[in-house]
This record gives sequence, C-alpha cells and structure tokens, in this order.
Amino acid sequence: MPDIVIAFFALGLLAGLVKSDLKVPPAIYETLSILLMLTLGLKGGMALHGHTQNLVISELLAVVALGFIIPLALYPVLTRLVRIGHTDAISIAAHYGSVSAGTFAVVMAMVEKSGLILRPETTLYLVLLELPAIVVMLWLHRYLSAKKAIETSPKNETQSSVLHEALTSRGVVLLVGGVVIGWLYGPTGLAPLTPVLLGGFKTLLALFLLEMGLVTAKVCLPLPLKQWRLLVFAAVTPFVLAWCGIAVGLWLDLPSGSILVLAALSASASYIAAPAAIRAAIPEANIGLAMLASLGITFPVNVLIGLPLYQHWVMLITA
Repeated sequence: MPDIVIAFFALGLLAGLVKSDLKVPPAIYETLSILLMLTLGLKGGMALHGHTQNLVISELLAVVALGFIIPLALYPVLTRLVRIGHTDAISIAAHYGSVSAGTFAVVMAMVEKSGLILRPETTLYLVLLELPAIVVMLWLHRYLSAKKAIETSPKNETQSSVLHEALTSRGVVLLVGGVVIGWLYGPTGLAPLTPVLLGGFKTLLALFLLEMGLVTAKVCLPLPLKQWRLLVFAAVTPFVLAWCGIAVGLWLDLPSGSILVLAALSASASYIAAPAAIRAAIPEANIGLAMLASLGITFPVNVLIGLPLYQHWVMLITA
C-alpha cells in the first residue's frame, strides 16, 4: 500500500474531478503551507545539529550544478520537440529545474517510514535546487531578448530585483530559517515544539496534499488535448530526470535515503516559487502552460507513480 498521505491527494483529486463542493479555506491552506515549510526546515536543522563539521562542500556544489544543468538541457527539448515558443520554453524549463516542496515533503515521509539512511545535509537539497534554475533561465531570457533588441528595462536593476524576490520568498525564508533554528537549538531545545510540529508532520502533509489534489483537478479540467506534446513531456520527463538525480547521488556516494530524495527533487517541478518569479520577470510567459505541466501532470505522476518506482530503483542499485 502507498503511504497514507498519498490517499489524501487521491481523495482531493477525485473530489475535484467529480466537481464536489469540497474546499480547503485559503487561510487554512496558507497556514498549512507555512507550517509544512517551517517543519521541514526544523527537521533538517535538527539533523545538522552537531554535524556541520562533516558537511562536504563539493557535494553541495554538485547539487547546485544539477539545478543549473537541468533547465538548460530541457530548454532545447521544449523548443524543438514540444514545439513551444522560446519564452514559454524558458518559463517551463525554469519550473522543471526548480523543485516541488510538496514532493520533497512526501519523499521525506517515505524515507522516514522505510528507515532509509539520510545524510544530515539532505534537507539543504531543497533550498539549493530551488533557485539556480530560476536565475539561469531568467538570465537566458534577458540574453535572448537583448540579442533581438527587445530588452527595455535596465538589466542590472531587473536581475537584482528578481534575485532579491527569489531569495526572500516565503518558502526560502521559512526553510532556511527553520534549518538555522533547528541547527542552533537541536532536539533538546526544540523539545517543547516537537509534539505539535514534528509529531503532527504527517497530518499537516495529508491536509496539504488534499488541497493539492483539488488544485490539480482544477488545472486539468478540461484537459487541453491540443497541448498533447506538453502533456507527454510532463508525464515522461520526471522519470528521465529521476535518473539524473540517482546518477549524481551514486557519483557522490550518498546513502540510499539521500539518493532517493535527490532523485525525487530532480524529477519534480516547482508550482510555488517558479510561477511567482516568472510571472514577475517575464509577464508575457503563459504561466498556465507551466502550471498545467508541473502541477497538473508531473506532480500527480510523481506522487502516485514515480516516488514508489524511484524507491524501487534506488533499492535495486544500492542493494
């Protein structure tokens, strides 16, 4: 049986597809997302507590490099095979180079349930992979725009504002802040919060995925079959990208749990940080296409099919 939290995503998806009046109030969803991001950061910080001297900088740099390589590799695929315009290709590549915090939360729950070994710094992978793709694809957009002489805004000022917005986004602040607090206080200092936040992590995740199921159904109804190439791309790409994460994990000689997390993050696509950054920096991009691919197709494919398969692959390779 899949993890219990997956059943909540399936319930939300089913409710949305049959057009039920089930809704998660926006205020509750906002609260859930804040608590979920903060809890993930705290868990990672607690794992780092007392182990920061063992951090391998080259390993973290390799993860960052993966965040640059994935979107640059996907861009020509989107323009030549999927046959979409350069602006939308840049937007979608940025979404797929960045990562899904929801997928990260699910895979961390899977790793914990399976008792797989994690490196203390594994939680940092989410932060390290979220920003590089957005930054490099916005740079590519400005480079191509300048080549065509259609750039109208001051380059340095625009890039600076976009970078500031990405670095100070809610998800990054909560994750990084949670990691720092967890690292400083450790399990003993956080003991008063453990029953509510850490003990209730799966409950938070289950309710969050219920809302994600409802949102996914909205994005997919009606399914735009004229975009069939993009739909195929969104369904197939996660399995290819997962192998990129597995390969990097094996090259870095990571334990099985960390390899699975890296594979899941590589296979995921952002539906929170990237849309906000792209909408602000490239207003002409069709965010609806990116959301259709990342949230409508890739997220459910990963949660319902991909993650158990990636775990099977990792266990076979590392056995």
